Amino acid sequence: MPLLTRWTPVLPVLAVAALLLVPPPDGAEGTGTVADAASAVLVALCAVRVARHRARPLSRTAAVVLGLPVLGVCTAAVTSHDPAGSLPGVARYLQVFVLVPAAVVLLVRDRRDFAVVAWAVIGLALAQGAVGVVQYATGTGASYMGEDVRAVGTFGPTDVMGMATVVAYGIVAAAGIALGSPGRRRTAAWALACGGLLLVPLVVSFSRGAWIATVVACGLLLVLTGVRRALRAGLAAGALGVVLVAGLGVGSHLVQERVASISQVTATPDRSVTDRYTMWAAAAGMWRAEPLTGVGLKGFPDHRDSHASLALSSGSDTAGAGRGFERRPLLSPHNMYLLVLGEQGLLGLLTVAGSWLALLVCGLRRLLDARRAGAVPACGLVAVGLLVWQLVDFVYADIGGPATVLTALALGLAAWWALAPAGDTVDVPAGPAAGGAAGVPAGPPPVPAAGLVPAGAAPRGPRGTPAPVPARTPARARGGGPHG
Repeated sequence: MPLLTRWTPVLPVLAVAALLLVPPPDGAEGTGTVADAASAVLVALCAVRVARHRARPLSRTAAVVLGLPVLGVCTAAVTSHDPAGSLPGVARYLQVFVLVPAAVVLLVRDRRDFAVVAWAVIGLALAQGAVGVVQYATGTGASYMGEDVRAVGTFGPTDVMGMATVVAYGIVAAAGIALGSPGRRRTAAWALACGGLLLVPLVVSFSRGAWIATVVACGLLLVLTGVRRALRAGLAAGALGVVLVAGLGVGSHLVQERVASISQVTATPDRSVTDRYTMWAAAAGMWRAEPLTGVGLKGFPDHRDSHASLALSSGSDTAGAGRGFERRPLLSPHNMYLLVLGEQGLLGLLTVAGSWLALLVCGLRRLLDARRAGAVPACGLVAVGLLVWQLVDFVYADIGGPATVLTALALGLAAWWALAPAGDTVDVPAGPAAGGAAGVPAGPPPVPAAGLVPAGAAPRGPRGTPAPVPARTPARARGGGPHG
């Protein structure tokens, strides 16, 4: 029972990640999955926990940064040409960028909770990746270049980015733990092994955006831990890629053609790239028509044809992975920044993307401060890596599909590192071989995160040790309460 009580607050977060293994219902367009339902339960339980503690749940900075998207989202909905039709978009944006990340900040209390969530993401990635590799090997994946070889995991052919996103998250989390655990060789070995295994399903996902974002995020983590290490790792990764693709034939000619197409997106773009460029131009046209507040949430499909050129195709073809042939309409520009700009205008871009930028600046600043102090904690590397991956991937993708709820969890982990009090984030998450609960060495009691401190509780030091007791102050000189 004490062990169950210890992990009770973080169990809803783990449930959301675990339920992403459940295949989405047929015809689901990204919402209405069991993982989305679990995220609603996560937010509700967090609200109950905050009410029971009767304390200010977030610091002022955290409340402003996480609440900033509310302004742009609600303004765009109110000024929309179809306010009622914008309501589902309001719920989705608030779920992904405000409510779930805030709940994660509050429920992840210390570095041990962070470790459990990070390893849960890696476990989810391994499970989805295993399904994807089987799909590629047996020819039961989604259709790609006339062959059913595209690894999509349990997400199906209508969400080809789902498994790639999950697997990439797992690789980045594993890289952060390995690089931030120099004194724990077994932990680093476990993380490296998991990351190496996840490279195969990432390759056979044929997702160029996920490949690019993974390289950028992992490269940044290597640079943050040392330029020499980054150079050595780059050479090793290049050699591994040559062995996997050229030597062992992983992905064969399809992977080689896909990699080569990255450098040809401007000279000889394929049909998917042409459609993407056309929809980007359409989103920019919507912004020019409504520069301040955009055309409204969920307004891109209705205004697409009036701003798109004739180069846009009628839809994308999907098939395989247990589904028949289907032609699906192009409902978004596949660029999150342009989607926000077109639907929410400049105000939406400044508030939504401004919140992400604030998280990145705060996270990097805390990570650099830790590096100057002599240690780069793994939780910081994982959080910054996941955030950087997502911000890069948003250039090639937007929210949509069952895996979107995992994006909310990743943003929550990034916000926990960037915005939680310094005493909560100083230690390093360990792995499954390091002992203690969830692979974390047994240590002092956890520290409540993000200001969620019960009334009357004694303050704690950086590693859970009692903080020095200040000298008593005369009653007339005392200020307000702990948040005054």
